[in-house]
Amino acid sequence: MKYLVTGATGKLGSKIVEELLKSIDTSDLAVSVRNPEKAASLKERGVDVRHGDFDQSDTLDEAFKGVERLLIISADGDNDTRIRQHTNAVEAAKRADVSFIAYTSLADATDSENLMAPPHVVTEEAIVESGIPYAFLRNNWYLENELSSIQAVVDGAPWITAARDGKVGWALQQDYAEAAANVLLKEQQESAVYELSGPLHTQQDLVDALSEVLGRDVMMQELSLEAYEETMRGAGMPDDLVALLAGIQRSIRQGTLEIHESDFEPVLGRPVTSLQEGIRQLLDR
Repeated sequence: MKYLVTGATGKLGSKIVEELLKSIDTSDLAVSVRNPEKAASLKERGVDVRHGDFDQSDTLDEAFKGVERLLIISADGDNDTRIRQHTNAVEAAKRADVSFIAYTSLADATDSENLMAPPHVVTEEAIVESGIPYAFLRNNWYLENELSSIQAVVDGAPWITAARDGKVGWALQQDYAEAAANVLLKEQQESAVYELSGPLHTQQDLVDALSEVLGRDVMMQELSLEAYEETMRGAGMPDDLVALLAGIQRSIRQGTLEIHESDFEPVLGRPVTSLQEGIRQLLDR
């Protein structure tokens, strides 16, 4: 069995690779990366490192040769870029006769109004239309996404939010990595959708967890979306980043990450790492 992981040198991809290598031989694993030199350490360990650029279909044709189970990790970039790149990857998988695709999607993707949803909707549709059996790993929100704000709190800043009472299923990337590896390694592969959301928490819950870990009260500053944008601009952030961050706050406020039926713990085979423990791990405390 030949497995391949795209984006294997990224933060999530590298964790998934390590999880897979706990269960399979290095000779059974290939990785597809834009810059193979960044995967030199994997190559030294015996992993088959292949050049694969989502913007160059010919490289994907070569990278996916002989692959039976493929994990496509969603790319970074704006929506149009991600749609183009993901579509290229799915088309290459079909040409390569890949027998199974797992894809890291977004919580409740097909029905979501989250600003991040459109590329995932298109990619899921492309995979379904390819006729290849699949697993959609509908990841909620990485706790690591909050790391810069958590670090600001450590340095004495308040927790700034415009998300109000919107709930999020935060979890560590390590938890998502273990879930992805477990799905990819399943013996019987039939098309399935996995909603991978941690226990639901509000911004206040996160602040309370931070207070517990830091051993002091953390102040939460609740702002309107307009005031949030002004605060971010005042911190020197560029307009495109401000728009993205405000859009995320709006999406959380609208409840787009409030997923009540989750497959996370059954797929993991253990409880999702708690909010407090996740913060401790991020801060190495």
